[in-house]
Amino acid sequence: MVVLVMMYSSSSVMKATSDVNKVNYSQDTIYQIVTDRFHDGDPSNNPEGQLYSQTDLHKYMGGDWKGIIEKINDGYFTDLGITALWISQPVENIYNVHPEGYTSYHGYWARDYKKTNPFYGDFEDFDELINVAHSNGIKIIMDFTPNHSSPALETDTSYVENGAIYDEGSLISNYSNDTHGIFHHNEGTDFSSYEDGIYKNLYDLADYDLQNEVLDQYLKDSIELWLDKGIDGIRVDAVKHMSQGWQETLVNHIYSYQPVFTFGEWFLGQGEVDTKNHDFANESGMSLLDFQYGQQIRAVLMSEEENWLDYQDMIEETSISYQEVNDQVTFIDNHDMSRFQKESASNLNTEMALAVLLTSRGVPTIYYGTEQYLTGESDPENRKPMPGFDKTTKAYQIISKLAHLRKSNLALGYGKTTERWVNEDVYIYERKFEDHIVVTAINSGENSYTITNMNTDLPEGTYSDVLDGLLNGNSLNVDGDGTVSEFELQANEVAVWEITVANDDPKIGHVGPMAGQPGNEITVNGEGFGDTPGDVLFDDNGASITTWSDSEIVLTVPEVSGGLYDVKVVTADSVESNAYLNVEVLTNHLLPVRIVVEQASTNYGEDIYVVGNTQELGNWDTDKAIGPFFNQVMYSYPTWYYDVSVPADYPLEYKFIKKDTEGNVIWESGTNHTYTVPSEGTDVITSIWRD
Repeated sequence: MVVLVMMYSSSSVMKATSDVNKVNYSQDTIYQIVTDRFHDGDPSNNPEGQLYSQTDLHKYMGGDWKGIIEKINDGYFTDLGITALWISQPVENIYNVHPEGYTSYHGYWARDYKKTNPFYGDFEDFDELINVAHSNGIKIIMDFTPNHSSPALETDTSYVENGAIYDEGSLISNYSNDTHGIFHHNEGTDFSSYEDGIYKNLYDLADYDLQNEVLDQYLKDSIELWLDKGIDGIRVDAVKHMSQGWQETLVNHIYSYQPVFTFGEWFLGQGEVDTKNHDFANESGMSLLDFQYGQQIRAVLMSEEENWLDYQDMIEETSISYQEVNDQVTFIDNHDMSRFQKESASNLNTEMALAVLLTSRGVPTIYYGTEQYLTGESDPENRKPMPGFDKTTKAYQIISKLAHLRKSNLALGYGKTTERWVNEDVYIYERKFEDHIVVTAINSGENSYTITNMNTDLPEGTYSDVLDGLLNGNSLNVDGDGTVSEFELQANEVAVWEITVANDDPKIGHVGPMAGQPGNEITVNGEGFGDTPGDVLFDDNGASITTWSDSEIVLTVPEVSGGLYDVKVVTADSVESNAYLNVEVLTNHLLPVRIVVEQASTNYGEDIYVVGNTQELGNWDTDKAIGPFFNQVMYSYPTWYYDVSVPADYPLEYKFIKKDTEGNVIWESGTNHTYTVPSEGTDVITSIWRD
């Protein structure tokens, strides 16, 4: 078989232009597509031989970018209210078949990040996808896998494609003959620790050593290519299995080159809560797929093992755990879990779950086919081909009404959540941003409930159900003091009521990205800014304004020292907005450096951290020290190590500390360690603990 692959040429870059906001997804509804499983718009690019099948779900099945373009053009997405498409990783993948019969149809086994997957299309097809999407007000989010290449075995050079990775057709390295040292060679992870999962292979996938300078530059150059092609967002695969330090430099590189919304995948099982997950979302610069949310709504409406009291607990807990809870990406199912809709089950639970998903906090994501009640248990059954494009299903209509509501009512993008009435079967909650209000009521039980003693911020009046009775909802009557008239919420009923009133005073609803060095671009969204430019302040420091409108301001981070700043808008009429808290100004653009400390003996329960003289190293605040360090895989106790992100061209001063489980701190003795960070590349610095 001859495989034709379009190569990227820097001399032929075509930057697609669009007026979509690439960093603020607060009012968006994302639609996740496994490209190969969606729609075959160009059968001529389908693979041949063992790679292709119409029945074997482990093989390619023909979906491509032409198919997505066709469905954009026929209005399937715009009628559905979708404003962003998350597509499979577009890069060239391996062509060999895995010994267990799998192919790379999913896009996660990269071969060359600077070529396209020819079975999805060539670069001309991708350009067309971007331009058609943008002309229809739709953003394109690409999957990205910087954790690994493809299946490989240290002992068998003929295993699949030996993890080989290429740069525009030129071999960089493969797993067994790793001339550039771009892979880890520590065997496979047993998932016993966070460290083990980062520095060992995930299953049989050749794991990248992201501190390798050749690989670091290659991956960042590659993402520039796709940014130049016009992508509007990036979903980063397997963030739990890469060092946070390196990923912070990746996100900083993206935001410095061309800021787009970036979110990662940190898988959590049902009922699992991980503080590292929250820390990553708060510190890395990227948002996360909200598995805590997804698993909770599945437990209430799919397995029915938990109830709305548990769900409300999750809403309250995550509003505190995530600094930017409205930026976390929510879902009810995706390609890594079973479909929400079960075989032979009523469609009702799926329909109720969609209504809650689309009116909850966070950025909602619809997995392709959910609107067509697609079923399937674990991989690959959860990745069946799209069964059709029926716009009359009740699920399609629910998504359409509520996705369009998200675009028109700021409460769903920027608002806080207030519980108004709850028991095991019933959940009534309000989302509010200034005078924009959405109230959702769901009764997933088998009995009706009389709702009394309920209050709301909705003004006096009668409100009709936004869903037009699709889930049996009725109108709501509100008195002048916000008291809701007694009403009956029937079994399996969902209703949504709303009001939106423009506000003349400035109110910030979103700032993004939430981190960047001076000179980086940041976008402020909200309402009431006026059409005449005023000022944007980082504490008391004014920023340079690029564009200004009543709802959006684009600015550059001012020349201030690294730290956390409160951002305010001051209108031309000198009216001051709310303060948007803890926007991080970095000291400089970030580079990945591995810090190693030798001869650091500890008592049981003690860990090693580093703290230093920059924002990135905690500004000498031991509560913000970086760590805990690792000591098992790349180095062994009493040598400890940690991959950090530090400002380029900067003279660091730092010390190591020991912390125990109660937070007690022991500083090492002597003068500060010193190190000047290079202007580019990666580095390793080694010190000895000073008793």
